[in-house]
Amino acid sequence: MFEDRPDRSDEVVLVGRSNVGKSTLMREFTGHDVETGRRPGVTQQPTHYDWASVDFMITDLPGFGFMAGVEADRREAIKTAVIRYLETNAEAIRVAVLVLDGNSAVEIIDRHTDRGELPHDVELFQFLRELGLPTVVAVNKMDKVDDKDETLNAVCDRLGLYPPWQQWQDTIAPVTAKRGSVGPLTDAIRGHLREQQRDELLQFF
Repeated sequence: MFEDRPDRSDEVVLVGRSNVGKSTLMREFTGHDVETGRRPGVTQQPTHYDWASVDFMITDLPGFGFMAGVEADRREAIKTAVIRYLETNAEAIRVAVLVLDGNSAVEIIDRHTDRGELPHDVELFQFLRELGLPTVVAVNKMDKVDDKDETLNAVCDRLGLYPPWQQWQDTIAPVTAKRGSVGPLTDAIRGHLREQQRDELLQFF
């Protein structure tokens, strides 16, 4: 389903539900104007941003979950394609960034859990870790959150990480992408790149 991946051996991917701010984060990292929209599901193919002189790219994968106006089978096909992309390119992915909407993620996760379902966000977080990918959870839209610590601790709890969130700063990164407030995320990504001795990629973050 996803075609035309650039031939790059190093990659950072952005994944998550629709409308959580992945494309805004992509624009913040690259300085490149990426299509964004208020309507969920605007991005239905990966957006790759690569630098011609460097064997590296950042990829914004399509959002999954509910999308207004998108049929259920199409939503499921996109989710399956995202999973396959991650599996196929796991060796190239230096860091995976799972983006959550800090204002609604806990409520959405709890709603699905109460129905006896495995929430998409939890499922994807577990899947990324099973693939052995260094994973950072970018908890976006923190400017709309009343109690930052309470929200981040709840996110940790739902993802199976023992609170308080401050002990997971290589994994949990509170950001407000729309305002360019992404320091904790870039710090976490840079930390993972250093651990992999990929200092030549630090320039992109």
